[in-house]
Amino acid sequence: MTVLKTSMRNFLAHKGRMALSAVAVLLSVAFVCGTLVFTDTMNTTFDKLFAVSAADVTVSPKNAEGGEETPQRGKPESLPASVVAKAAKAQGAESAEGVVFSTAVTVVNAENENMGSTTGAPTIAAGWNSNELRSMEITSGNAPRGPTQVMVDADTADKHGLRIGDELRTIAVTGDVRAKISGIVSFKVTNPGAAVVYFDTPTAQRALLGRTGEFTHVNVVAREGVSDEQLKKAVAAELGSGYKLLTAEESADEGREDIGSFLDVMKYVMLGFAGIAFLVGIFLIFNTFSMLVAQRTREIGLMRAIGAGRDQVNRSVLVEALLLGVVGSVLGVGAGVGLAIGLMKLMGQMGMNLSTDDLTVLWTTPAVGMFLGIVVTVVAAYVPARRAGKVSPMAALRDAGTPMDRKAGVVRAVLGLLLTGAGAAALYLTATADAAGKGSLWLGLGVVLTLIGFIVIGPLLAGGVVKVLSGVVLRPFGSVGRLAERNALRNPRRTGATGAALMIGLALVACLSVVGSSMVASATEELDRSVGADYIVSSQMGQPVMPQTEAAMRKVEGLAHVTAYRGVDAKVTSPDGKTVKESLSATDPTYAEDVRREMVAGKHADAYGTDAIAVGSLYADEHGVKVGDRLKVAFDGGRTASLRVAAIASDSGNLDKGVMYVATATAERYLPADRMPRPFMLLAKAEDGTADTTYEQLKTALAAYPQYKVLDQADYKQDLKDQVGQLLNMVYGLLALAIIVAVLGVVNTLALSVVERTREIGLMRAIGLSRRQLRRMIRLESVVIALFGALLGLGLGMGWGAAAQKLLALEGLNVLEIPWPTILTVFVGSAFVGLVAALVPAFRAGRMNVLNAIASE
Repeated sequence: MTVLKTSMRNFLAHKGRMALSAVAVLLSVAFVCGTLVFTDTMNTTFDKLFAVSAADVTVSPKNAEGGEETPQRGKPESLPASVVAKAAKAQGAESAEGVVFSTAVTVVNAENENMGSTTGAPTIAAGWNSNELRSMEITSGNAPRGPTQVMVDADTADKHGLRIGDELRTIAVTGDVRAKISGIVSFKVTNPGAAVVYFDTPTAQRALLGRTGEFTHVNVVAREGVSDEQLKKAVAAELGSGYKLLTAEESADEGREDIGSFLDVMKYVMLGFAGIAFLVGIFLIFNTFSMLVAQRTREIGLMRAIGAGRDQVNRSVLVEALLLGVVGSVLGVGAGVGLAIGLMKLMGQMGMNLSTDDLTVLWTTPAVGMFLGIVVTVVAAYVPARRAGKVSPMAALRDAGTPMDRKAGVVRAVLGLLLTGAGAAALYLTATADAAGKGSLWLGLGVVLTLIGFIVIGPLLAGGVVKVLSGVVLRPFGSVGRLAERNALRNPRRTGATGAALMIGLALVACLSVVGSSMVASATEELDRSVGADYIVSSQMGQPVMPQTEAAMRKVEGLAHVTAYRGVDAKVTSPDGKTVKESLSATDPTYAEDVRREMVAGKHADAYGTDAIAVGSLYADEHGVKVGDRLKVAFDGGRTASLRVAAIASDSGNLDKGVMYVATATAERYLPADRMPRPFMLLAKAEDGTADTTYEQLKTALAAYPQYKVLDQADYKQDLKDQVGQLLNMVYGLLALAIIVAVLGVVNTLALSVVERTREIGLMRAIGLSRRQLRRMIRLESVVIALFGALLGLGLGMGWGAAAQKLLALEGLNVLEIPWPTILTVFVGSAFVGLVAALVPAFRAGRMNVLNAIASE
């Protein structure tokens, strides 16, 4: 009880000094809890949607697996109308209704603007049916009647300012349908962001399937007292095999599984960044308690002198850490819920609607947040607590701070050098690895060991690096700069820990910058070397190219040729008897001109002969395939062919690596016309001297189809750079949390350092140091500590990035590019961060009363 009282008294006495550490715990816990609440809310939203929209039993084609609503053919698999009548006759069936549904569409308004979501949510076109009334209600106008009417969801109407009477054009593989809005329909549950349009059923059949009398699904409703499982068995008995049957629960589970993988990836990525913030927070908390223990050395010595044991002193400090962890974690849980709501609002601005009515806070969320916050805080305070317990009564009574353990410093330096050396060796093995899997293991080991090594060796590095930085940054400021340098070097352990907190975040920034820049540079070099096509046309949402789009492109004057690039699913059996599932690239012979693919054997053009195929060198080596061998190719949905290997392509580059080529004519020979996939990309070459004018004509010809991008080679490179840049910016945004916590660490270190040096500051002021010089000294000290952390972090990160690039070179990304502008910007920005971090501590130091400061103990 005495220990608890002492801890409570100390905690409350130093609550101001604990505040920034509590903020670090708060931010880290908030990020964890916010991530969990946000992803749980998304799960709840989709669960409600799937549960309310699924029929008792859904019948679909056997081969309509997950995602088959947008197949390569551009339209979904279908069922004959006779299935509806058969399903209705099943024992226990109340009714059966045919449904038409597709996501292989684009909807544009009268100004040719895409009405689809920008977040990746699908655009859905369907026939209005009774099952939709379970999840939707007409809030304005009426349901569509006839081919000239369409109904749109309220969220899309609000977002794009659509009203009843406005015209929409629905672009599908079967053609374009123009119709005026007859009604607005609202979701009864939250719409996660999909754009939805409804036609009447006959119009939907013609627009989405190309003919009436067919459906994509059949919804079967059970009679009262009949379970979904019983109805499923009865429908299966009535229809026989060849169909896919799902109960409402199974349909919801399938939808949940489809979206679950995306949500899991997002959750674990965000939790990973929260873990980085926790790691950085450890340094802040460690520094806080180390400095508090040093400042209370006399107090601890007095406690020891009057009978307190080492364990009691140790427990007293750990209880303070426990209190800090509890306070920070409780506040963090609340902040996490607020963060989740903020993320929901942000997603709403981006087009994904998430209602706070579905806000889901499971009991596990605060439990996980509290556990992590408390454990991390107590673990971070353990070493300072042990150090406090080792203070002897006499040493404490005559010394103003904790004595340095020289032996421990030597052990730390040796251990740090060994860890860093082992990590550097692992990174070297990464760079020399000949297999990506093995190299990835070495890379992970190298990153962990070098990071820990730099953390451990930080105090040793601080002495040398800070002196070098001071010579450049601080010496121009004369005596004030020298004082700042000595303050930074006074306690290398503290400077090392403070710099390490900043080092972690900036190391990741540098590493990802190097990897991202190298990927762009490698892809750009590969495009320059391999791509001969002048233009590339593809969908932004991964949709196949519509026939009307391809026809419009082929009519453009000035094009020497247009090449259609298709993916054809097939099972390929090699001469050694092994069968693998592949997506063959079925292209026109002109593809050999559009992509200059290096061949190990044979010629690329030979792959487009009758019953010919080209394979990649990795496949050929693995299965012992040579030019002239025959491969058994079973086309998905078609016949089996025996194709002659006409060429073997080199897999040393990253463009089309591992691809097998066949001629479009070969695929057409073994696939029925209605199973032939649509192209997912078109490539074209301009006639000599017409590149610029043809480019403009091409963009004009395809302007009516905004779902497709028309890119020349320069545009394609810029598009690739923009995509990588957007990804990096998102990662940098997540890393900002760790950097904010690190900045708090710098602020806290300086603030506690000012308190620790109160008497010294008073003496300096007494002998003539002005307030302005004092504030400058503290700011310069902060700048050099921040630059120290930045230098270590950027150097370490560039090493990681270089090793990672060597690993990517195995996949054909051969160019290492260091983004020096980014690196230099981050380094200079770190100096600015140091200045900002020092503002409050410097202001407080400048306001000290000189006499009171001198009189302080």
